[in-house]
Amino acid sequence: MSCEGLNPMPQARAFRRSPDEVMRLAHMGCSHPTRLSFLRQLLRRLHAEGWRFDRPVWEIDAKGVGCAVYRAIGPARTYSLVAFAHDLPPEARSDRVIATAWDATFALFDGTPTPADLDRLAANVPLQEAGRISPRELSLSRANRSVRLFDHVVDRLAEGAQPDAAMLLDTGYLMRTTAVYGSGKFGAADREAIAQRPELSGPFQAEMLSVWLTRAFTVDLVEHLARARGGDKAVRLAPDLKRGLGVGNSTGLGMAPFLIRHPLLLNNWMLAREEALARVRAQTRVGDGELAGFLAALETARGNADLWTSAHDIQRAKLADLRDGLARVAAHVAQDWKQNAAHPWDDLWRWGQESLPIEAQEALLAAMLEPHGALIDGLGECMDADEGTGFAINGAMPVGELRAILRAHYGWALGIDYTERGQCARFWYVSEDKLEPRLGERHEEPGAERELPLDTGRQAAALWQALRGQPDDLPVAHLLLAAPQHRPAVRRAQITARHPFAEIRDNLIGAGMLPIDILRCKLAFFGATRFDPRSDRWVRISLFQDAPYPDEMGADA
Repeated sequence: MSCEGLNPMPQARAFRRSPDEVMRLAHMGCSHPTRLSFLRQLLRRLHAEGWRFDRPVWEIDAKGVGCAVYRAIGPARTYSLVAFAHDLPPEARSDRVIATAWDATFALFDGTPTPADLDRLAANVPLQEAGRISPRELSLSRANRSVRLFDHVVDRLAEGAQPDAAMLLDTGYLMRTTAVYGSGKFGAADREAIAQRPELSGPFQAEMLSVWLTRAFTVDLVEHLARARGGDKAVRLAPDLKRGLGVGNSTGLGMAPFLIRHPLLLNNWMLAREEALARVRAQTRVGDGELAGFLAALETARGNADLWTSAHDIQRAKLADLRDGLARVAAHVAQDWKQNAAHPWDDLWRWGQESLPIEAQEALLAAMLEPHGALIDGLGECMDADEGTGFAINGAMPVGELRAILRAHYGWALGIDYTERGQCARFWYVSEDKLEPRLGERHEEPGAERELPLDTGRQAAALWQALRGQPDDLPVAHLLLAAPQHRPAVRRAQITARHPFAEIRDNLIGAGMLPIDILRCKLAFFGATRFDPRSDRWVRISLFQDAPYPDEMGADA
């Protein structure tokens, strides 16, 4: 791997996992957050660059209604989260994307908003999709209270007591976002307008900043309501309980196609993580600091697994695998790990591949990366992508070369009979109501004629058939002149030849495909924890749990 500003490590290449293993949904659906996750990258930058934070506006009344502004002040620029708190009747509260009212709404403003800006935002942000924001805004979001826990925390703090720690651990957040929009949606700034700013050049950094500041707002809001109710008797939330709170999120099918539609970005995310693992495996010794860091990360992972719950059968089975697997890792490290091996971290990894279920393997990966920041953190600079560079099709490529690419990178797709009901059971489409991607059952529901072209395996197989009988030296352009419907498949094949982690190597319209596997992979790169699927199509997670708050940025990120 090479990327501007970073030195490649050729010795690590031999330790890199194959895309045929990594890019299967069985692995992607067991992803865990790592120190390369986007929220960790954000916090490290804020800490390293000495960003300052304040709250210049707090106009929230005793009912918890009003406006607040949180500023992040950096070396070159300032960003402000503008938060609007609402008095939402219980019957109006919904996490569904079709909701029209929320407990709180937010916009991340580029700079410090003036009173006129706040008036404009107050007229639009609470409306979300029904309003319009401007290029001065970098994201638009909304959140609902986790009502039982939120009310419990307010009640206890108002009485001068701390909330029940078990309740806080069980839920893990006071509010959960139901959408965080950016990249030009509803008038917000286009990604191109901010991508060259160092602090926002990485993926989803503006969105992560918005959610992190939202977390501070949720705690400030419960403490404010407690003071309004309890007066001088009220107390603030204890620091250890406060640290354990994140921001919840409900994520559904609308986000699943992102990784399919952005193959270059997916490649760079996965390649950075795989390069990081390979670099660790290539090390020839275990330093005292690295060992201590790994053991601490392993213990943290075991504690998190014990607290992590889910009612979904698939996730419950994964959690059983995770708890058992992490216990086996701890026992192996204590008793049998050969730390004097030629490549001790590789020795540990190979044992894990042979002995652990996939869920625990991916947790082991995260723990192995944790103490090696000096070795791998720079790879975060490689996780963005200029997707325009992969769009053009090389029409001069000989058919023989294209055929070899398909054989090498799409062998998983070429042997599938896509006319069999189970192999073409689903179709992706766009909801007319919310213009969001959805998944239909082809043999049970109407609408397949409006199918989105996300059937990458079927397209590759159709291209393979179209190449039959064509001479090896025929330029691809000649084929596409006669059969232009194969242009998307040719483009993806040429991208994957140069970027081997660009393609999910599974049938995305098959009956056994689980969208939550795609969602979990993406959310793990965000830094999400406590994945809790509510069906095979949407999941609840938590962001920034156990992370520092703005007033704690002297702590390690």
